[in-house]
Amino acid sequence: MTHETVRPPADEGAVRLYGEEFDQRSKDFFERMRREHGPVVPVLLEGDIPAWYVIGYREVNHVTGNPALFARDTRRWNAWDLVPENWSLLPFVGWNPSVLLAEGEEHQRRSAAISDALDAVDRTELGDSCERTADALIDEFAGDGEADLISQFADRLPPLVMARLFGVPDAEVPDMIRDIQYVAGSDENAVPAHQRLQEMMRALAESRRVRPGPDVTSRLLEHSAYDATDDLVNDLLIMLSAGHLPTGHWIGNTLRLMLVDERFAVTLQGGRGSVAQALNQVLWEDTPSQNNIGRFAVHACELAGRRIRPGDMLILGWAAANADPQVQPPAHGVGVGNRAHLSFGHGDHGCPFPAPELAEVIARTAVEVLLDRLPDMELAVGADELLWLPSFWVRRLASLPVRFSPAAAPRP
Repeated sequence: MTHETVRPPADEGAVRLYGEEFDQRSKDFFERMRREHGPVVPVLLEGDIPAWYVIGYREVNHVTGNPALFARDTRRWNAWDLVPENWSLLPFVGWNPSVLLAEGEEHQRRSAAISDALDAVDRTELGDSCERTADALIDEFAGDGEADLISQFADRLPPLVMARLFGVPDAEVPDMIRDIQYVAGSDENAVPAHQRLQEMMRALAESRRVRPGPDVTSRLLEHSAYDATDDLVNDLLIMLSAGHLPTGHWIGNTLRLMLVDERFAVTLQGGRGSVAQALNQVLWEDTPSQNNIGRFAVHACELAGRRIRPGDMLILGWAAANADPQVQPPAHGVGVGNRAHLSFGHGDHGCPFPAPELAEVIARTAVEVLLDRLPDMELAVGADELLWLPSFWVRRLASLPVRFSPAAAPRP
């Protein structure tokens, strides 16, 4: 799937989509891009590789809702000649036979299989598993009177829960967590970490083919949509990565919001009423899933007055589109009832049902258990001292240090 179209030079006004402002002050960055360039921005990725950054809410919906014009297969890209072999974004752009890059009937068939396998997860059992895992993690630091809620709680809970859902052996979970975070970090560790994860998923698929169990992997192996092991290996990796990282960062970003924003002070005094509101507000203000590469133009077209050529890359700015003034909820409305954000994607390649529902069970249970156990926790540093880790893909705090009254003994 190649194009004879000559790749155009980068736009003279192209903006580098990396750096301190992009990492630490994303809201300021989005506002400046919207003011100076409009809803579609010419940008340069790491290595000064040109692309289009779609930050308008309407424009993102248009791109994701027109797969015949803006397709998913990365082999359409007209700038592959610029990509170095060890490019840090390669794990998310290099073509592979996965549901993420499949199109048409192939994508529909595999997406339906994933939905079927996830829908078989018992929500009550999932909530119970989350509660037990949260309690066990909190027991490790409850007596200390202080903790980093990112490294000791938010980063650890989702992969532990999801490993059980997918049948990943407990001994392999630490390596899985490490490598998924390497891939998301988009640095020199990304490519080798991605290769290790593929081998881990291959071993998981082979072991479950021999000894199936009551897990998502076994259900996918039994589904008629999966004839080739390679297809399943890539889809397992996508499902675990897409479920682990955003859910963990959803928990961490929500805890940050509840600790720094006076709107949620009552919840920190032992109430649960605002947890759902805080979770939804974070999806508008600090969504874990920031950007997605993306879509590739099938034909020449115009988008918000920009000339898009065949094979051009379009980066979908989920966070930027959520911040579009045309759709942003009122600043003090706490996002009540408004779930029109794009944090779970949109269109055929949006997060498949019921993945958002399962992620919310995990995130809500984690936050509620923590508030029940440590109702008097407070930030141990000033809110302006909290830093976001550099990442093209996700919005994640480097740490979230808190202090609280030490618990005399673990909860039974």
